[in-house]
Amino acid sequence: MAKPSPKQGKPAELVVAQNRAASYNYHLLEKLEAGMVLLGTEVKSLREGKANLRDAYAVIRGGAVWLLNCHISDYLPGGLRNHTPLRPRKLLLKKEEIEKLQRKTDQKGLTLVPLRIYFRDGIAKCEIALAQGKKKWDRRQTERDKEAKREVGEAMYKFRHR
Repeated sequence: MAKPSPKQGKPAELVVAQNRAASYNYHLLEKLEAGMVLLGTEVKSLREGKANLRDAYAVIRGGAVWLLNCHISDYLPGGLRNHTPLRPRKLLLKKEEIEKLQRKTDQKGLTLVPLRIYFRDGIAKCEIALAQGKKKWDRRQTERDKEAKREVGEAMYKFRHR
């Protein structure tokens, strides 16, 4: 997952937190990468991998995209300058992208879901997706499709390795 950068030989992309339930609960229609406005102690906590996106979501308010309910744990050596773990965080997108997302989220049933938080070349990024909620039967169908694909793969493997 992490690719070495040509300059330092360090990983260019370091994933901090993932929302694995997003693809189970939503049809992911369109993905975008956004920068994040963070405090110093939040960046240090993210570098330690202390973030949770399970119940997080994004909204558009006042011409800006905000990440809500994303838990970034306190940075222990931060002391009095520590951040609030569940504070709203601003996501940085171009104005045209925000307007496009605003138009699409005004449609019935579409929402913005964060998929992962990661560092790309030392800068914190958040991948968000325009998503539509799945119904219960959609989730069951997805599970059946996944099971069928796995069975086909196993059968082909056994056939090749006789």
